[in-house]
Amino acid sequence: MLTAGKRLAVFSIREGKGGSIWVRAGSAFVNKDGSLNVLLDVLPLDGKLHVREAGDKKDTVQAGGGGRYGVDGGLDSLPVGGHS
Repeated sequence: MLTAGKRLAVFSIREGKGGSIWVRAGSAFVNKDGSLNVLLDVLPLDGKLHVREAGDKKDTVQAGGGGRYGVDGGLDSLPVGGHS
């Protein structure tokens, strides 16, 4: 249930050869009137976002079915590389 002040997690889910990859795309917060403020750190390539209640990292990784990097793995789990 969405209640005012509730913290939500925003993900972009990409299908890969090894299954689904969940990338943390940002956060969302429920306002007093039930509307949402969504704060994105990245933009999804396919234009789709998945919003769910944010939980403890330990709980969400165990319960999430979150693909290669776990539900909360996101960009922090990816190796850092640059382009010239």
